[in-house]
This record gives sequence, C-alpha cells and structure tokens, in this order.
Amino acid sequence: MTMESPLTIAQLAELAGVSTATVSKVVNGRSEVSSATRAAVEELIRQHGYRRQRRRSTPTALVELVFHALEGDYPVEITKGVAEVARAHELTVGISDLHRGHTAADAWLEGVLRRRPSGVIAVFSGLTEAQHEQLARREIPLVLLDPADAPHKNIPSVGAGNWNGGLTATCHLLELGHRRIGIITGPDSALSGRARLDGYRTALDMAGVTVDPELVGRGDFLIEGGLAEAHRMLRLPDRPTAIFATNDGQAIGVYHAAHRLGLRIPDDLSVIGFDDLPSVRWAIPPLTTIRQPLAEMAAAATSMLLTLAQGEQPLQSRVELATELVVRESTAPPPFRPSEAEGRAPESAR
Repeated sequence: MTMESPLTIAQLAELAGVSTATVSKVVNGRSEVSSATRAAVEELIRQHGYRRQRRRSTPTALVELVFHALEGDYPVEITKGVAEVARAHELTVGISDLHRGHTAADAWLEGVLRRRPSGVIAVFSGLTEAQHEQLARREIPLVLLDPADAPHKNIPSVGAGNWNGGLTATCHLLELGHRRIGIITGPDSALSGRARLDGYRTALDMAGVTVDPELVGRGDFLIEGGLAEAHRMLRLPDRPTAIFATNDGQAIGVYHAAHRLGLRIPDDLSVIGFDDLPSVRWAIPPLTTIRQPLAEMAAAATSMLLTLAQGEQPLQSRVELATELVVRESTAPPPFRPSEAEGRAPESAR
C-alpha cells in the first residue's frame, strides 16, 4: 500500500542503502545497475511510491571545498591534495570559508545549488540534516574530510588515526622520562581532539601515571588558546616538564608561553604537536610532532567523491589514514629536579 506522501530519491536511497545516483538510474531505466539492487529499489517504490523531482541540469566540472576556517597551513595542505586529483580529472576547485563555523549556513548552500558542482567536500565541518537532504535531492554527493563530529551514517568520510596519534605522542614523552605531561586539547565538540585526548589518557594509564586534571587544558586549536593554557600550566607550583599540544598551532602558542616565562625548549620544557604542517620545521627549535597526512587524506576524499559522482559506491565509506611520529628538536629528557628525588628510593631498591 502506497504511503500518502511518496518518497524522494534521497529517501529511497537511504532505505535501500545505496547512493541517490543508483536510485536515479533505476527510476530512469538505465542499465548499469545490478539486478539485485534494481529489484530492491523497485520493490521499495512499489511499497512507498516515488515523488519525481525536477530533472537537474548536468553538473559543472567543479569540486566545492568548504573549510571551517581559512587560516594557517592546514587549508593549504588540504587544497593541494584535492587539486592534485581534481586536475587529473579536469575539474576546478572552488573554496568556501565558514569563518570558524562547523555548520554551513543556508546562504552558502543556496550558492552551491546554483553552481551545481560535481560534489562537495566539507573539511572539519558538516551540514544539517535538511541541508544534506537538499544536496541529495539534487544528486550532489558529499564527503566529510577530518570530520568535526561523528559522521552521519550515510555520508562517507576520511580522517586520520587520531587516537593512535595521541597515544604515540604521549608514549614518546613517557619514554624520554617525563611524568608531568600536560595536554592542550581541541574544542569539546571536535571528534579529533577527543580522540587525541583519549590516546593521551590511555598512554598515561598504561605507564601507571595518574592524569592530573590541572594538566588537561581545554584548547580551541588556535595559537591563542595554546598560549593561554600553556601559560596557566607553566605557572603551577608543580609545572609540567612536557606539553602535548593536540595541533601544531597550539604548540606554537606553547612556545610563546615558555618564552614569556623564561623557559627554554627542550631544556626546561618538551613540546610535541600534531599535524606536521610545513612551517613547524622552521620553528626554533624545530617542532617534534605527529604527522597527519593532510594532502593524502584530501586526495582520498576527492577520489571517493568522484566515485560517488559517477553513481558508484566507494569501496569504503570510512577511511582512516595512519599518523606517524616525527622527532625533531623540541623534545628531550626532563630536567633534573632535586626536590623530585627527595624521599624517593633508587630504582634498584624498588
């Protein structure tokens, strides 16, 4: 029995677990769909009905790339990866800036619908359910890159091994002998920041080190946030001997805080970041960090988007690329503090 309100292509695609492009091929009688998929879609149409949408024009040879903010090296590295794949397919890359927002405004979406791109890549940002539905109705595929929050089950995404990166960064500091290890996280809403914090906590737990709440700073992935939290931690009576900044921007903020307080890196304080942006190798001293393969992530997201634009499903809807430790000159064993040795038995006596 048909429902009072027939379903759109996007709604049928969600029920069938296929792309909107695949449903479109079925309703338009095109042949390049497997018999099983065709039968499943046709059965859903018989059950629920189908509300035909106005036929859209041919998409333009454009990949729409939307950033939560166009600041620093991060968007440059992402754009390089997208442009490399787009160039090979004779596509242009269009760039939008949400000005530090994590959800696109309706005005931005209206512009996208007018431009009719081949697809949209949302970087560290996302769309509302209503906006996603609008894109789906126009058969404009969407991929999330470095998603700010848990991705929608029907939206493909590409990210990095954030938990493992946080674990690796903290283990590196522990192996150098640090026990007072601070961390400056990202925004509470950021999935990547939460995962890096969980990796930090796991590493400390594995080493038998209790997490000190005073050494957990709530950052914002900005230099200013890193500066403020590092300044607070480094003025504690028992300050940290190392700080893990969960992105490179905040690590630069830590450098500035240490300089203001007369502390030398790494003699008095070890610092490790996350991203491995090109500029940090020129910091003084060069920054030890966790490399997040931003350009490779962007290329993977673009390839996934083009697969969707061709009406096919990617081999994986969730792709996570590995991170790796890059050791430079900002980390070293902790300075010896006589007060820490008082009353402590030698290792051999324990």
